[in-house]
Amino acid sequence: MADRSQVAHVLRRAGFGPTAAEVDAAAAGDLRQLVTDLITPTGLDLGAIASPLPTATGDPFLLPENAQRTPEQQAQDQQTKQTQLDALAKAWLRRMAMARNQLTEKMVFFWHGHWATSAEKVDSATLMRHQLETFRGFGRGYFPAFAKQMVRDPALIFWLDGQLNSRRAPNENLGRELMELFTLGIGAYQEPDVKAAAKALTGWTIDRTRATSKFVPNRFFKGTKRLLSVSADFDANLLVDLLCTRQQHAPFLAARLWRRFGSTEQIPDSTRKAMVDAYALTMETDAMLRAMFTDEKFMASQGQLVKQPIEWIVGAVRQLGTMMPDDVLDLLDDMGQEPLRPPSVGGWPSGAAWLTTSLLQVRMYAASSLAAKLPTKTAALLKGSTPSKLEALAHVLAIDAWSDRTYKALSAAAGKQQRLVTLALCSPEYTIT
Repeated sequence: MADRSQVAHVLRRAGFGPTAAEVDAAAAGDLRQLVTDLITPTGLDLGAIASPLPTATGDPFLLPENAQRTPEQQAQDQQTKQTQLDALAKAWLRRMAMARNQLTEKMVFFWHGHWATSAEKVDSATLMRHQLETFRGFGRGYFPAFAKQMVRDPALIFWLDGQLNSRRAPNENLGRELMELFTLGIGAYQEPDVKAAAKALTGWTIDRTRATSKFVPNRFFKGTKRLLSVSADFDANLLVDLLCTRQQHAPFLAARLWRRFGSTEQIPDSTRKAMVDAYALTMETDAMLRAMFTDEKFMASQGQLVKQPIEWIVGAVRQLGTMMPDDVLDLLDDMGQEPLRPPSVGGWPSGAAWLTTSLLQVRMYAASSLAAKLPTKTAALLKGSTPSKLEALAHVLAIDAWSDRTYKALSAAAGKQQRLVTLALCSPEYTIT
């Protein structure tokens, strides 16, 4: 049998919040088998199937750019876009909560913060949905193929002004971020490399009426470009291939995964080496994940990550068995993390940034709303004496143990179930994982 604390740790990091039943089942088996099951799940994910992402019928973004619209139509278009984006965001949150294959959904969320693209500018549910499906379909496999999909992703192209990139006026935004934030990291390139990368990415623009990217040959900067000390007639494919073979790429990707799944502390050298060595064999993201989840330093990283608001609320919904709140987008907006709307191309912050007093107040309100709607089955578990209630609540929330201070606070609220659950969801043991 696996160590229950280790099993719970892996499940907490690899998903949004393991249920008591999931922890119980995994603890009865082998830890390495758990990691294998997470990486290569079997069978249909009925929860994900039952939570499809909606298709935005009549997306106004897809109107021809020269379409003549009256002020009234323009106002209606904006309202339609907002409604469609809200529906997509809510459906995605439900899918996070309902999916059985939690690592799959957690990786979609990870890539959303990595290739951070915001609906504040890309106001099209069609394009944002397409990007999420690209994360789901390509984000766990061969990274160069994934990156080639992303440099053609219409939402990312629009977000970083790629549609303005032409041979006569190369736009550097996408080329710069591709190296700095997506593949290599700061310091791995120089300004001439940015200019060359911009030229390599010319030709790709957006077909708005079809919601796709397209290559326009006469916009492509054809000819030799010198990039990272290599000279060739680079295009988008050759650019990605070059970046993914640079020595900085694998360590950079390992550090990004570690920061979101392991710890906000610097990745240990031994862990980085294990992840990079595993990646070298296949260049698949899953290889890095497997190496990380089975690494002893990962096992020792408990208590080193702060749950982001989306992780926190989706986890609470899963573990308590409640419905997603109707006002979930407002709650997440107040907490600073509305899905589909990262604040910048750098994504959201991590760590102590999510532990402010103002965020705690919103979290308390959200926790109270969830606690007020406990399913009968969950509420029935929290009966009996104070010690049994607190033990049952820890089991439901996949918490190893309460600290003395938290136990004392929960004991004082044990007679009021809503208050008890609210405090538990806002406790350090639940917020910090």
